[in-house]
Amino acid sequence: MQSGGSTMPPSFMADLARWGERAALVLPGQRLVSYRELHERVERQAALFPRIRSLVTLESELSEHPIIAYLAALRAGHVVAMQAPRGAGAAAWADMFEPDCAYRRIDGRWRTEHLCGSDEPLHPDLSVLLSTSGSTGCCKAVRLSTANIAANARSIAEYLDLAADDRGCLILPLHYSYGLSVLNAHLSVGASLYIPNGSILDRGFLDGLAASGCTNLSGVPYSYELLEKVGFRDRAFPRLRFMTVAGGRMAPERVRAYDEHLRAQGASLFVMYGQTEATARIAYVPPSRLAGNEDRIGIAIPAGALSIEDEEGRPITGAGVSGELVYRGPNVMMGYASSRQDLTRGADVTELHTGDLAVREADGLFRIVGRMKRMSKIAGLRIGHDALEQALERRGIVAAIVGDDEGLHAFFQSEGKPEDVRRLLVAASGLTLAHIRATHVPDIPRLPSGKVDYTALNLAAKQAVAAGDGDRQGIESLFRQVFYPARVKSEDSFLSLGGDSLRFVQLSIGLEKALGQAPEMWEAMPIATLAALERRETATTRIGMDLIIRALAILLVVVHHETLWPLPGGSAAMVILAGFSLARFQMGPLLAGDGLAILRPLVQILVPYYLIVGVYAAVWGEVPWASVFLVGNFGFADPETRGMVPYLYWFIEAYCQMMLVFVALFAIPRLRRIAALQPFAAGMLLLGVALAARLALPLLWPIGNRQIFTLPWIFYLAVIGWCAAIAETHLQRLLLVSAGTGAFLFFGLYEGVWIGTKIKYLLLIAVLVALVYAPRVNVPRWAAQLVLPLSAAGFHIYILHRFVPELLLAPLQGQLPTVLFSTMSIAGGIALGLAAWLLQGRLLKTAASGSLPLERLRPLALGAALSRPLLAFGPQKEREIQHN
Repeated sequence: MQSGGSTMPPSFMADLARWGERAALVLPGQRLVSYRELHERVERQAALFPRIRSLVTLESELSEHPIIAYLAALRAGHVVAMQAPRGAGAAAWADMFEPDCAYRRIDGRWRTEHLCGSDEPLHPDLSVLLSTSGSTGCCKAVRLSTANIAANARSIAEYLDLAADDRGCLILPLHYSYGLSVLNAHLSVGASLYIPNGSILDRGFLDGLAASGCTNLSGVPYSYELLEKVGFRDRAFPRLRFMTVAGGRMAPERVRAYDEHLRAQGASLFVMYGQTEATARIAYVPPSRLAGNEDRIGIAIPAGALSIEDEEGRPITGAGVSGELVYRGPNVMMGYASSRQDLTRGADVTELHTGDLAVREADGLFRIVGRMKRMSKIAGLRIGHDALEQALERRGIVAAIVGDDEGLHAFFQSEGKPEDVRRLLVAASGLTLAHIRATHVPDIPRLPSGKVDYTALNLAAKQAVAAGDGDRQGIESLFRQVFYPARVKSEDSFLSLGGDSLRFVQLSIGLEKALGQAPEMWEAMPIATLAALERRETATTRIGMDLIIRALAILLVVVHHETLWPLPGGSAAMVILAGFSLARFQMGPLLAGDGLAILRPLVQILVPYYLIVGVYAAVWGEVPWASVFLVGNFGFADPETRGMVPYLYWFIEAYCQMMLVFVALFAIPRLRRIAALQPFAAGMLLLGVALAARLALPLLWPIGNRQIFTLPWIFYLAVIGWCAAIAETHLQRLLLVSAGTGAFLFFGLYEGVWIGTKIKYLLLIAVLVALVYAPRVNVPRWAAQLVLPLSAAGFHIYILHRFVPELLLAPLQGQLPTVLFSTMSIAGGIALGLAAWLLQGRLLKTAASGSLPLERLRPLALGAALSRPLLAFGPQKEREIQHN
């Protein structure tokens, strides 16, 4: 860090307040953030960063928090290193640049972390660090100055004719220079940005786009592929004024289709070209000249200049002669950086040699004809990979080609046979079949920017040579199994597929096996990216504290239920984890008011639950209606009178009720807005209400010990878990731990009269502290191999463990010593749950492979475990259940 020489941010970032109440950000649910509010939040966040000029790494998720942090860091005069979301490449950035501070999401919480940093000074002109092409790799970074950012924002706003009344739809990643330029250009003129916070393929994307009143939409070629899939051109968007495309070559046919479509709507299409090294934009095709020139990149942006040079660096002035495209302008980067020392240097680049081969046509428009480095020299022939991709494209085949001087490998996603693709490439290149391989893939892997992920394809090509398709099919199969029957694609991620806590644990186990150690924040990484990672064998592995707590909690439940030792608390810990997981994995749907996305995963719980209820009804000859309607925990019936199944299943009923309450609360638009703006404050307010309900319940509803099964008695635990997942700052964590500890001490020491109650609440204090202050820990690999299966099978163990002593071992009770019987009951209950979990996984794997129809899967999921006649749990077990 350094104490002097701090740079000032671009003027449009330093003066946001001048736009007053005009909308700056439009968030999911059409929630507006005005420029005044944006300015105030930026000022508050700036105060949380160090006072002296620092290097701040920013996890650039596409949401309001990273946007505010980006603006705040620049406002405070810091240098911002934009990282890919969810920590991809974070370790490499830390090793190379020794950041002083980090702003990122850890286990669902946005945190400002103060790091060790470095004494190396930062150059006063330096403002932003970006990875080249928006990739998640970190081999080098692009150094951008304040002047670079300001100049490029002005140029873009000028040729797009942006004004304060415009509203852009921001779907591009912020760590990608194109996405960041959309943000900068709009803010520079007081325009607003709609952030749908999801994929184009998400249900309701087009509805949200229409409702937001966007005047423009920017995307990469892949974005337009997705727009075609959702029927964009079948809808009318009256306010849409223009669209832009950059980040790679879009097929001329698609350019023509969108140009004609937009012209018919009175709008325009801007085809653009740029590089991160030029802060985003280099050239554009004026819409009036696009017809007939769909394969051009156009002319230089305002204040910039383009030229073509030969291999000796001499200018090429003639039309139609190819050479390297060279750009000059105020937006050309300061240079590259691969270490902290590089951040002390000033600008060492005055012109940008793009590495692209281009020609200037007779009409003055430039056209890219290939990439200098995407070349192979095979059998004396120089083969351009881009030219071969275009040759296949003309035959209707979408492909990406990688290779070296030994051979080429084509990955294609269109219909056809690999042998046919190889023959086409032989004809186009002059090579032989021995030099060319071809592989069909469901979808070509892409970077978050939408560009083809050639790095992943190169790795896949090497794996294909060495050992078929490597790990990719295994990881894709794992995702298909866990999310069956949903359709899973290579660009999907755990979060985009709507993952929940149960699936999180199952995938954690699978990724540990496939990769050696699951990467940090793998939940947001595309499947294709995960599949490209090499296996890393280490003695330890890093897992979430919530997984450890879940495994210990289910063990505690089983032991307590069997032995009656005063060790309750397992179920209460699982309630805390329920709220923790809800905030961590499903905050987005809640804030969007999408209740179905929250309730849909309950099917995994309710199917086996109702199978158990059905078997009890068949054995008893009576329907336990209280359990059918999930209200048995409210004391409306008793197992002895067969009005409900045994008390053990109160947790299932309470969990479902809990989810319904959260959905109902977040169905209120005002609460959603408050929770989005001040999530921790909203959580603590809800905690106060929940604690009041807990204290009032015994006075208002005197139902004796049965009250401990009711939702008002336990809901505050779920809210504590929720707050633990969103506490960002040290003060917030301290407030939560203090409030939770105070509540637990009151309920355990003052209110509790049984020693088990006191132990329970003291254990919950440890659970809360561990979740808040040690969200992830390193454990020996052997320990993780024990913890993860127990955590994943926790639900199965919970609902099945009592069948062992009450049914399977019942004939031996009284014939075996008590210690031996209890030991066998505990071990057997855990084994039965693990067996049911493994059986379900095997069935899902078979179903996902297509060999087992879905209609045959449902009755098999738990039927094998319940095929023998059941007996009601004896009334002697009520006491042990009630204490847990």
